[in-house]
Amino acid sequence: MNVETLLREAVALGEEDDWEGMAKALMEGLDANPEDPSLLCWLGVAERELGLPGSAYDHFKEALAQSPEDPFILATVGNGLAQFDDPDAEAALRSASLLGPDIPSTRLLFGAYLAREGLFEEALRELTAAVELAPDDPLVSYELGVALALQGRFEAALDALARSTDLDQSDGWSQVVLGMVEAELGRMEDAARDLSSGARLSPHDVEAQFLAALAASASGYEDLAYEMMERGRQVAQAGDLPILEAVEGSIEDGAAASKALLAQDLLSGALRERLMNRP
Repeated sequence: MNVETLLREAVALGEEDDWEGMAKALMEGLDANPEDPSLLCWLGVAERELGLPGSAYDHFKEALAQSPEDPFILATVGNGLAQFDDPDAEAALRSASLLGPDIPSTRLLFGAYLAREGLFEEALRELTAAVELAPDDPLVSYELGVALALQGRFEAALDALARSTDLDQSDGWSQVVLGMVEAELGRMEDAARDLSSGARLSPHDVEAQFLAALAASASGYEDLAYEMMERGRQVAQAGDLPILEAVEGSIEDGAAASKALLAQDLLSGALRERLMNRP
């Protein structure tokens, strides 16, 4: 089987979330093509999804060592290395953007990397180009919103984040981030709506349930506040009990107490932590 056919079949397995099968197929392919950067790159992707960060990192590094010229491979490898804060990530992503300026993913991944490194002017240039290339891609709009929010331009971030949620109404993560930005701006009714929607789409996201509960309480929606708190209680772990108790106490104390706790939680880094989560 040639490399192109093997890759097509392996990636199809990944699209079905059969990461183990994908990794096995790629490993077999590497037996005959041990230095093929595309096989090494996609094996790194599969291993990352399987929770094998050490192996994934090694294979991303091996792929980059083969000096690939395919911009998509460079972008994927660079993004993979960025997860490990490897300094080689920037060069790989920059090369991908230069070699594939008309490929949305190369501009997207480089821009997303730059935003999280605090290089906002260049990040926004890359992400704006990605939006022009792929205006209907929700991830592109989301990452533009993230860059603007990380820069502290929350008002500007809202349009991009809202566009992302409109394009993909099943993505709970982006809806929660949108709600958090709205809460940061003091738009509590909007925050209650979007945090609740995002939390329902992400039922195992304990933090999202509690944030939605606080925003609902701060907006005077007591029934919704208790509903979201109970949703959080159902999936809370032992370490979540202190915040559960704090949320419950704030809801009982009324809107002002909930708004104060919500602001405290946002200011303590919850929003930034979500924004720094890499694509």
